[in-house]
Amino acid sequence: MSALDAVRHRQSWSKVTPEAPTHEELLPLVAAAGRVADHSSLHPWRLIELRGEDRERLGAAIGKATGDSGPSTKPLRASLLIAVVASFRPSDKVPRWEQEAVASGVAHVLSLLLDEAGWGVIWRTGGYTRSDAVARAHGLGPHEELLGWLYVGGKPGKEPGRRRMVDAESVLARMPAVGTDDADEPRTTDECDAKKAEKKAKKAAKKAKQKARKKAEKEQRRLRKAEKQS
Repeated sequence: MSALDAVRHRQSWSKVTPEAPTHEELLPLVAAAGRVADHSSLHPWRLIELRGEDRERLGAAIGKATGDSGPSTKPLRASLLIAVVASFRPSDKVPRWEQEAVASGVAHVLSLLLDEAGWGVIWRTGGYTRSDAVARAHGLGPHEELLGWLYVGGKPGKEPGRRRMVDAESVLARMPAVGTDDADEPRTTDECDAKKAEKKAKKAAKKAKQKARKKAEKEQRRLRKAEKQS
């Protein structure tokens, strides 16, 4: 399967069977996922395997973070959880947000590789992901943050509903032309959305106007025909 086909067929599995890859089976996939773009090769990430009782400890930490009376059962939904940790490195060239993007890239590529290898995967997060209780359970350092967990298991027989492909034309564009109003200052996402909505409204108004004109012309032709017949 080509990389394009693998990406096209990737999907999140909210429910998985108890089977899971072994530590040895994970190693080559993690090594490959580490090939993501990484400015200055800082490797600002690490992964933690949670199996067996580890998941129960996480459930207790989540329960404490959310103020529930008992432990959460969410970590028990898969036999293997892979915690994705952004491990920030001191750098004058690579800002914190860029290092976190590297860790996110590793998580996504690893989920893609696991899916291609035949495993069901879903990336789960939650408001408690950055809580002190959950951080302590994972043994995070002062310069580390948890980005969530990859829940990994066997794929059940029934496939989940496939996510629709994005409209590439709506998200792939060129820079504004130099000297135009569009190039005077950068736009925020909301401003871009407003501009698209404005263009869509103008197009709809133009179409409605053309439709009304054609309807009026048709009515005039009908009246002229009626006059000739009379």
